[in-house]
This record gives sequence, C-alpha cells and structure tokens, in this order.
Amino acid sequence: MTQNIENNIKKRTIYFDDVYFSEGFSVVGPKELKGKLGDHFDFALINDKYDQKTFEKAERKMFETAIDGVMAKSKVLPIEVDAILGGDLLDQIVSTSFSARKSSASFFGMYTACATYAQSLIMGAALIHGYYNNVICISGSHFSSAERQYRYPLELGVLRSPMTQWTCTGVGATLLTKNAHTPNTPKITAATPGRVIDYDIKDVNNMGAAMAPAACDTLKQFFSDTGKSPQDFDLILTGDLGKLGKEILLDLSKQEGFDLTDNLADCGASLYFTKQKTFQGGSGAACSAIVVNSIILDNLRSGQMRNLLLVGTGALMSQLTAYQGDGIPAVAHLVEITSSVKDAGREPLEKYYQPKKEEIKMKNEKNAKNNNSKNNNVKNKVNNSKSDSKNEMKNKKENKDK
Repeated sequence: MTQNIENNIKKRTIYFDDVYFSEGFSVVGPKELKGKLGDHFDFALINDKYDQKTFEKAERKMFETAIDGVMAKSKVLPIEVDAILGGDLLDQIVSTSFSARKSSASFFGMYTACATYAQSLIMGAALIHGYYNNVICISGSHFSSAERQYRYPLELGVLRSPMTQWTCTGVGATLLTKNAHTPNTPKITAATPGRVIDYDIKDVNNMGAAMAPAACDTLKQFFSDTGKSPQDFDLILTGDLGKLGKEILLDLSKQEGFDLTDNLADCGASLYFTKQKTFQGGSGAACSAIVVNSIILDNLRSGQMRNLLLVGTGALMSQLTAYQGDGIPAVAHLVEITSSVKDAGREPLEKYYQPKKEEIKMKNEKNAKNNNSKNNNVKNKVNNSKSDSKNEMKNKKENKDK
C-alpha cells in the first residue's frame, strides 16, 4: 500500500477575490433526462450517438454543444473567451481537445478522472484572479465510450456488480468571469487542492470506497485551514462517491471529528431513480459538472442556497494498473462557492433526493393496483372456502338421508 500518512502541517487552501460563476450549461443523455434532475438540464440527447457514427464522436459533439451553449447563454463572443480548461475520461482527453479546435482561446487540457471539473474550476479561478477576464471550465463523460475503454466491450453484455456505478452521459460547462454579469452571480471564494490518497482498494467496481478517504482528507484540510465547520455550509456536495461511498465518507468524517450527516449529498447518488438500475448511482467526469451547472447554480442565483462546498473526487487508476493488481489511488479537489444574494437561505437537502411527481403517482398507482389484486385474491379464497364448506355440508346431508 502506498498511503500518504504524513501529518500535513502546511496549509493548502487558497482564496480568490472577484471570481464570478457567471453562467453554466449542461448537456445530458436520455437516461439522465429520465432521472431525478431531468427537468433542470439545458439540453438532452434523443439517442446516445447524437446522430454520429461512434460514441466517441458523439461525446466530442456534446463538448462542442456545451461550449457553444454556455457562450450563448452568457452572451459572450467566442473571441472574448481567454481560455478553455477541462478534460474527459478517454485516452489523451481527445473529446475535450478535439472540441477546442473550433475555438481561438488558449487550451489547458487536464485529467484527474472524475475530479477534473473541480480541478478546472480551481485553475480557472486562479487565472481569473490574476490574469484573464473570461474562462470556460468544462468536463464530461459518456457511458458507452468509457465503459468499453475501462471495463468490457458493450457487446459482451457483462453482468454488473451491485457495487458498480453508472458512468453518466453528459457535459457541463461553466463560464468564470472577473466581473459579475448579473447582481445575483455566485462567486468562487476559496479552494483546497487535494493530495493523492491510496488505501489499497483494488476492486475497480467499487470506486466509492477508493475515493471516500481522499474526500475526507481534503475536507479535513479545508476545515483545519479555515477554522470553519460543516455547519457553516448549506450543502457539502461530493462528485461521484455513490451511495456506498457516501456512507463510507460519513463514517470516516466522524472518526476525524467532524459530522457531515446534516448536509452531505452526492451528485452521482442524486442523478437516477432506483428503477433505472444504476445500483450505487452515477459516476464519471460529467457527474459534478452537470449537477452544479443546473440545479445548484439555479439555487445559488435565487438565494435558496447560501453557500456550498463542491468536492470533486477522482480515481486515478488505468486499465494497465488494474490488470497488474495495483491499488486505486484517488484525489479530491474542493471548491467553495458562495451566493451573492443577500439573506440567502438553506434549501432542504431532501430536494436532491425527492422523486418527481410523476414517479410518486406511478408508484402509488402500482401500490394501489397490487393492493386491489391482493384483495381480490383474498376475496376469491374466502368465496372458494365458503363454497367448499357449503358443498361439504350438502354432501353430508345427502349421505345422512340415504
């Protein structure tokens, strides 16, 4: 096991002035559209191939759509964008780099797996803080392209473990600016870059267990550096720990002396309904990007949410390291985002897990149907029992008369 066990006495949190989270744009696949947050996304695909010949080209087109979309929403011209920062899960981050060919902006390609979006926000905020005026931060993934790169060919139809997560199909793009476009524009106020943590977890189907220790380490560092506590934030949002990983983080945080029970949520765990059979929820570089650039941004702008900590989590293994039996090192990058709305209030955490009205209605109708069916079965059994008793008594009487 290669675990960083040194006591980290050096502060790692950095602070920003006048870095505005001006606009966001989210592109998702059909499965995500049918999930819990489907009503909040900007653009959804009709099919996973997005009218392209391959899944990889579809992912590339999704990145192009997200870049064009965030510029259109913010009314920023392409020539006004100083830089594009981001990455994806494919080898050599080809989806991001190929999509940037259309832009005249500087390009910074980066990869920390599913923590890429949080990393791009940190680097983008640093550039805005000191140098640039407009920066696009982008990250995404595609189930079909990532699945056959990291696991098995789709045609094999391999059965999935109950510990697995579903790589979400989507791309999220953020425009960071030096000046606020509207009075209610949120700000990035601080960030804690994570360090690599390895607990020697080797199960590639259980990413949450590998990434939870890294998330705990970064959160502990942030609270130590700033003197703040979990209760100072309306929401602490991890990227894609999934349902199991979230529970592991809750246990680890209690051991480290801070309690996340009241305000911890996970992007991956909040994307899908149980009936969609994603087991532990969503994963992938798109998870945090599409959630933050949709429902989270809306709540910050409206004042329903005062502030949050985004903790992007990434598993840093490759196919080769997995085949050779190495553990899965992980990293977690933290970004503090604050609303500019005065007297902003806390949004109930349950909102991120509430099913849609249609889902509740369908569930109630199904339960009612099952109850009616059970009642009918009981009635039939009772009637049959009564009929059998009458026949038995009639036969006894006839035998007695004879």
